[in-house]
Amino acid sequence: QVQLVESGGGLVQPGGALRLSCTASGSIASPNTMNWYRQAPGKQRELVAAITNSGLTNYADSVKGRFTISRDNAKNTVYLQMNSLKPVDTAVYYCNVRNVFDPRGDYWGQGTQVSVSS
Repeated sequence: QVQLVESGGGLVQPGGALRLSCTASGSIASPNTMNWYRQAPGKQRELVAAITNSGLTNYADSVKGRFTISRDNAKNTVYLQMNSLKPVDTAVYYCNVRNVFDPRGDYWGQGTQVSVSS
């Protein structure tokens, strides 16, 4: 069974930066994508960024140029570097790992709170 453990959330002032990490334990079949989602109060969960095994990335328009997703396949870890944070980035951020060909291979972390406020 795959488990995802996230870390790195917290409170930061507008314009600040945070780095989220998510490490997966257990065996993850390839190919897969490692993704970050977020959910703000009263809103639907949305995809923030995604990265494939080979390093191809995709970002929500709202975070392009500010957030960077990366992964270390040897460590089964995905990162989200968040710069120039805005109050609208406040949300619970969730790590997700998804097998491309097997819908059963869809795993979620417990979420980590990111709050951007002065």
